Amino acid sequence: MSNAIEIEAKALINAQEYKKLVKAYSDKHRYTQTNYYIDNESRTLGKEGIGLRIREKDGDYTLTLKTPLSQGLLEKNEPISQKVFEEFRNNGVFPKTDMVRFLTMLGFDVNELKIITYLTTDRMDIEFKEGLLSIDKNIYSGITDYEVELEYNSMEGATIGLQEFFKLHSIEYRPNKDNKVHRALVAYDNSKAE
Repeated sequence: MSNAIEIEAKALINAQEYKKLVKAYSDKHRYTQTNYYIDNESRTLGKEGIGLRIREKDGDYTLTLKTPLSQGLLEKNEPISQKVFEEFRNNGVFPKTDMVRFLTMLGFDVNELKIITYLTTDRMDIEFKEGLLSIDKNIYSGITDYEVELEYNSMEGATIGLQEFFKLHSIEYRPNKDNKVHRALVAYDNSKAE
């Protein structure tokens, strides 16, 4: 299991602004990834500020747990096979990985966890101000939104860098505190309540 600290500033943009940025960086590689968000029926992980997902990208699957730190998130990643992913998705068998021990230590019962919803992202990555900037189009529960994220070594640097990027492209900076997992789960819950 690999560990990393993720510090990033995020801002939502509209469809027109997204098209403007995609056109400005048309030479950059674009790719698609799908995040399958995991929690229990009571949304216990989410209530604790913890995100758990399986990301599929280019046929590879990674189980990721994100827990809050004073600045950023502690991110734990473990690769899993497509077969293990399908066994979890179809039969509820949580992947037998080191993540089980960590989740159990935190007091969660992995047998109660399941894939709740998913979000597909069309992403373009750009090196910017010594950080990694991502321009995203996200689709989940019938909703499409657009977001720009800048991953950096400090929150202050990420925020300043993202503001500079928006100024460079004459786009209003609208910071976003709701991460993808939160937006996807809320949209899913709202669609079920209708």
